[in-house]
Amino acid sequence: MSLLIAIGVFYAISSSSSSSSSESSATRPLSCSARGADLGPAADGAVLVSCPPDCGRRPLPVFGADVYADISSVCGAALHSGAAGRAGGEVRVERLPGRHGYVRSFANGVQSRALSTWSASFRVSEPEKEGPQELMQDSAAAATAAPGEVKKKTPVKKVGNKDCQMDIAVVIDSSANLGRRRFNLQKNFVTKLAAMLKVGVDGPRVGLVQASDVPKTEFLLSNYTQPKDLQFAIKELGHLGGETNTGKAITHTAENLFTQQSGARRGRPRVMLVLVDGWPSDDPERAAASAREAGINVFLAAVAKPVPDELPAVPDLNFAKKAVCKDDGFFSYQISSWFGTTKHVKPLAQRLCSLDALQCSRTCLNSVNVVFLIDGSSSMGSPNFQLVLEFAAAIAGRLDVSEVGAHVGAVQFTYDQRLEFDLSEHASKDAAAAALRKIPYMSGGTATGSAITYATRNVFRQAAAGRNFLIVVTDGQSYDNVGGPALVAHNQGITITSVGVAWAPMDDLQVMASAPKEKHIFFSRHFEGLQDLVEDIIRGICHDFNANN
Repeated sequence: MSLLIAIGVFYAISSSSSSSSSESSATRPLSCSARGADLGPAADGAVLVSCPPDCGRRPLPVFGADVYADISSVCGAALHSGAAGRAGGEVRVERLPGRHGYVRSFANGVQSRALSTWSASFRVSEPEKEGPQELMQDSAAAATAAPGEVKKKTPVKKVGNKDCQMDIAVVIDSSANLGRRRFNLQKNFVTKLAAMLKVGVDGPRVGLVQASDVPKTEFLLSNYTQPKDLQFAIKELGHLGGETNTGKAITHTAENLFTQQSGARRGRPRVMLVLVDGWPSDDPERAAASAREAGINVFLAAVAKPVPDELPAVPDLNFAKKAVCKDDGFFSYQISSWFGTTKHVKPLAQRLCSLDALQCSRTCLNSVNVVFLIDGSSSMGSPNFQLVLEFAAAIAGRLDVSEVGAHVGAVQFTYDQRLEFDLSEHASKDAAAAALRKIPYMSGGTATGSAITYATRNVFRQAAAGRNFLIVVTDGQSYDNVGGPALVAHNQGITITSVGVAWAPMDDLQVMASAPKEKHIFFSRHFEGLQDLVEDIIRGICHDFNANN
């Protein structure tokens, strides 16, 4: 019997090889509006079709996500799923039975609609390109499948460059001064930059605005999550002409592209790259300052310096240095000419993705490490301990906690110490606050000095003045010395805020607290009053952060 199965598998491989070849040669061209139902009965199985370019230029009927109702445009569904880009191309269409509950979603610049039920469906994917090894594996899987079961290949998810999880808005020069030839060279440069960035769902996202008399949004951060689609969209841009109103374009970009509706992600660094040919017609300095105040890192790349005859027409030769947050050569970039820009692609992409160097969008709410050192001694009692946890959760709820933003950790102490969770465990403020509220009460003695030493050695990974904050919450006298451990923490750049409640002695609070002492000591006679301290503590964190960064 096993011999017969092996022969059958071999035959399937041979047949599959020949049929795959014939299927590939029988690709059926479609119009953008062709529906799944136009392909014939569902019994025909999978077919190869070819979508024309530019189907994304007009709305197409698409119902569902992953599985699409048969009245959907095949090429529209291919755009939505990422199986095809704006350049079109070959797509595999798998016919499926009807179903209930086609969901709506927005993906790759296409908004699909919901539908309660439909009689037939289809799924789209990129054509399979298999060699003998893949065919052998698929045929063996088919031979071992249960009757009626279809073994599907796991699609490869294109997640993007995980080391560059930025939201990047590019402002390009589309003025009449640039001209069509240099405009096309600029597009080629931006296309190469987009390829180097490697956009994706879990990587960078890129939106684009053209600067002219009036700024024009070409596509949002959420429109393209596949590199080939983004590059095609850039190549299709048309030259606008008009003035080089860079300041207007920066303001427009800051106000319109970095919103959740436009695809901006919470906790992701915000970057704006502004390209200017020659010099701007308006003043970009104030607009760029407003963008930075909104947490956006502004990079300005000036191309082609003005020649001597043009100098009298330039309002400010130092516009690039004034538009960026630091005149250190990192955020301003000079390119001598649009010709030969390839050598600038990699270094510029590296700057845009340099998380640790993006200081312009670093704020006290999205850049700090806050560790709560919570007294779990017997004198607290369970109800009061819960009020302390609510106090800590309220502070965590004010921070922009994320993988690349602020981080929160917690240690509970009695005579011993227990790491409740470290700085890398929770990637959102809601998760951190929920984890704080669930900390179980230990009960025991009070050894605050040993707890400070434990947190200093085990929780804070790197010394960073103005970034690392230890909030000590205690209700009583420590049984050990707190001065020595606190001094070690201070010397490692850890800012200690002492929060005393009920019977906590002022002497201990003063010794632990960072200087100036009066700014880092807080006290409440009653546990219910801890909530009244939240805003003052957040304000203190921001003051320390701004003073050191």
